[in-house]
Amino acid sequence: MCNFLQVVKVISSYYFRVNTLNNIGDDEMNTFERFNHGKLIVSDGEKDFDDVIWSKHPIFEGVELKHIVTSKDTEGQFSYHLVRIAPNCSIKQHTHETQLETHEVIMGTGECINDGTVISYVPGVISIMPAGIKHEICAGMEGLYLFAKFMPALC
Repeated sequence: MCNFLQVVKVISSYYFRVNTLNNIGDDEMNTFERFNHGKLIVSDGEKDFDDVIWSKHPIFEGVELKHIVTSKDTEGQFSYHLVRIAPNCSIKQHTHETQLETHEVIMGTGECINDGTVISYVPGVISIMPAGIKHEICAGMEGLYLFAKFMPALC
């Protein structure tokens, strides 16, 4: 069982600030791109998201991850990942035996099947998958962009 007060205490020392890019107007930049070009600010420094490379998912075609905060950064306590899923692609059914996973939908549409329940994924939706729960994510015709967070860290 996850102690959410401990998790909140750990996470509270981290926060995201979206980097405002002077050369791109507000109406020319979508929310996903603001996070893609954002930065992580912690008490002892900053990490520009532009410096973090996109990695192809090792198993699922059309899925890419930007590992924003990793196990190395948090002593294994949690990890944050920016995820983009190409139109009509999916992360097939799987489980994380030891990690609680959350999704925060940033942009696009799709659906998540979380322990047998179909959840419509649209911007603003947050979904939680406790450890050991089967889940899958399917992107719609415009693709799907989300934050995936794991406690303890995925990688």
